[in-house]
Amino acid sequence: MAGPDMSNSAIFTSVKFEDSGVAGYSLFYWPILNTMYKPLMYIKHISFFFCFFFCGKLTHAQLLSAAEFVFREAEQNYVPLIEDGNPIPLQVDSNDHKGVLRAVESLQRDFERVAGRRAESGTGTTGGIWIGTVGQSALIDGLLGKGLIDGGALEGKREKFIITVVDDTRVAETPVLIIAGSDKRGTIYGIYELSKQMGVSPWHYWADVPVERATDLYLKPGSYTEGEPAVHYRGIFLNDEYPALTRWTNYTFGGYNSRFYEKVFELLLRLKGNFLWPAMWGNAFYDDDSKNGALANEMGIVMGTSHHEPMARAQDEWKRYGNGGAWDYSKNKQGLWDFWRGGIERVSDLETVVTIAMRGDGDEPMSDEQNISLLEDIVKDQRQIIKDVTGKDPEHTPQVWALYKEVQDYYDDGMRVPDDVTLLFCDDNWGNVRKLPDPQSQTRKGGYGMYYHFDYVGAPRNTKWLNVTQISRVWEQMNLTYEHGVDRIWIVNVGDLKPMEYPISFFLDMAWDPKRFRPANLITHTERWCAQQFGEQYAKEAARLIDMYTKFNHRVTPELLNHKTYSLENYNEFDRVVQEYRTLLLDAMRLYNQLPLRYKDAFDQLVLFPINGMSNLYDMYYAKAKNDFFAAKNDIQANYWADKVKEAFARDSLLTVHFHTLADGKWKHMMDQVRIGYTSWNEPPFSIMPKVTYIDPVSVKAVSNVFVEQDRHIAIEAPNFHSASGSSHVQWAEIPNLGKTESAVTTVPVTAPLDENVYLIYKVDVKSAGKAKLTVLTSPTLNYNANKGLRYAVSINNGEEQVVNINGHYKGELGQWQARRIIENITEHHFDGPGEYTIRVRPLEHGIVIQKLVLDFGGVKPSYLGPPQSKRR
Repeated sequence: MAGPDMSNSAIFTSVKFEDSGVAGYSLFYWPILNTMYKPLMYIKHISFFFCFFFCGKLTHAQLLSAAEFVFREAEQNYVPLIEDGNPIPLQVDSNDHKGVLRAVESLQRDFERVAGRRAESGTGTTGGIWIGTVGQSALIDGLLGKGLIDGGALEGKREKFIITVVDDTRVAETPVLIIAGSDKRGTIYGIYELSKQMGVSPWHYWADVPVERATDLYLKPGSYTEGEPAVHYRGIFLNDEYPALTRWTNYTFGGYNSRFYEKVFELLLRLKGNFLWPAMWGNAFYDDDSKNGALANEMGIVMGTSHHEPMARAQDEWKRYGNGGAWDYSKNKQGLWDFWRGGIERVSDLETVVTIAMRGDGDEPMSDEQNISLLEDIVKDQRQIIKDVTGKDPEHTPQVWALYKEVQDYYDDGMRVPDDVTLLFCDDNWGNVRKLPDPQSQTRKGGYGMYYHFDYVGAPRNTKWLNVTQISRVWEQMNLTYEHGVDRIWIVNVGDLKPMEYPISFFLDMAWDPKRFRPANLITHTERWCAQQFGEQYAKEAARLIDMYTKFNHRVTPELLNHKTYSLENYNEFDRVVQEYRTLLLDAMRLYNQLPLRYKDAFDQLVLFPINGMSNLYDMYYAKAKNDFFAAKNDIQANYWADKVKEAFARDSLLTVHFHTLADGKWKHMMDQVRIGYTSWNEPPFSIMPKVTYIDPVSVKAVSNVFVEQDRHIAIEAPNFHSASGSSHVQWAEIPNLGKTESAVTTVPVTAPLDENVYLIYKVDVKSAGKAKLTVLTSPTLNYNANKGLRYAVSINNGEEQVVNINGHYKGELGQWQARRIIENITEHHFDGPGEYTIRVRPLEHGIVIQKLVLDFGGVKPSYLGPPQSKRR
């Protein structure tokens, strides 16, 4: 990470430092400090080292990009980028790389997104923005020749850019903003850095992140760079792409053609990536569209093929053109030789990293008889093909040997490849690095790489639907990787790309400069990323939501989750994790409702939908577990939970439909991945609802409804009476969901005559003796009967009745019981000792709505809703 770079000035020296894991530049006015104020120099150094260890984080942009240099408010000497809605003009040498010219066009469109007007092309000595590549642009080379840009800061560097201001009348009458690159990608990265700082997120297309309009934007004078990337090749692998990505791509672009890949390439460049393994499930990058390879080369993307697709050939091409021969070098050497030669001929003029060696057909292990000796012969012959086609020694063509799964065993058993070949180590498909080079071993000319996974198809279950990746885990494993000298290739399997937006950003940011990250600032990176997508005001909470949902998803992936994952009976575990997700969903919905309308689609895609989808999945499996639990007891409550399973299963499909309507239907099919109904490692062709059991009410043994004292009290929800007695005129009715806790009961019809045969019986199992208070909680009905009040009679074991008037005292004033929406009616009773007792409640007037009964021997604690219902015997 870099801030202002004053290395082109003889009077400045630049000291790179790390602050809370964030790399930056501290500038010292060296000659003055050294000669005039030498004592102060030591104070400055003390201050610097104090800040090194104790200061807070640097500017908010620094975990995502170069130091912040674009502002909406002008200060002295700031250079206008947009004034009164008018962008300044752009100049670029038409002889520069085509990829640079294409990126300049993107910048012009980005100005239009921000200002509402496209930045025009300038000519001659006008000011504005001058963009170009060292050795390729007369504009930039002219500045180098005049000493206005330090050639040493760019020449011979890799993928480095400098963004600076030149204020010199020999160049133009007004200050000129310079974006200069050491090479094609350096210039392109500088262009997209400006776009990002103007407010165009790299994810503006892939996540519909809106662009904040600005009528005025200004650039702070200085010189800005991010230096050179730490990892040479930094990229993603589109894999396991059917059904979601493939259906979406076919629907949107008509296939994996250059129109699709143009969007992928631009995303990678905006994220400062440079490397891609293309989609390969039934797809062939170079064969599906002849424009694909040339477009990648033009835009600046280095292409490779996956770990089991050697010599720039897709696996599917062998199915198309293999002439029916076996994928077996011991049996079909000539067929494979010709096939591989065709691959190298096709890419010989393109920037590529060639995968060498081979695995079995379809990413399977080779047969037992295909031993190390044969594999070494294969590598030798492949390198001969490369030499024959390119006319150069193979070491001039970047190559990689992927030590994936059993291939690592060949390496561990002593197989070696030439020193210029990159050894690509791998994780175990679940984010756990399998092998790293010995730090004490000799360096390799080809270096080392790492193939990592955010997505995986394989045992025990696929991981494809949603993001389950914690960046804290990515940091820990990739930091381990980098510290062991793995810095040639970082490639990560991202599946369909779309659900993995944030971890992709983090992975590529870390690949550029791993040293800037440490545990203490990981959440800061998430917050900064969220600020980029949703704005500063909402960033902190959005980041917390991402941090928490990936934590929950990392516990168990959606495809592995089922009704047996968590314990229903031990430690309240299943209920606890379900409630955690529901709470997170509630928080996400709250933030969603606070967001301005323009951010809602992006937030839904990146934060809300993953939480909503997984929370619903937890609800479904929890309901399935409860259904099994009660069905085993022949308890009719099983039916309630069976219905809940059905509701959640249906809601899952509705959530998918909802996602596919976002951004006016832009993402149709992107959530087609099956996630419910796994019975083996691979998905079924469609979701399968968990089987549920319904209990026949006739077969259910009557619940005793005898409630047992615990903690010196008994609480009973009113509908859970032991028995109810009515008359020929009056019956008891439950009013569902009325009340503060469960439901309520009352008498109907309310104008029929009441007699002594209308009552409710509640049974209790008492452990205490002596006085107890019986509270009958009723809804706050008023004394509408000429102020007489509504009365009931209560007795214990058919003893003497006590008559209670629940509202006869009402005089028209607002009572506390009305605000609390409950009337507490208390009577005292004597219990001779432990045993079973009967409580009878007999209404003397209609309109009494009973919600709950609480019998208190002194154990009830203060609360708003009262104690929860006691256990039944």
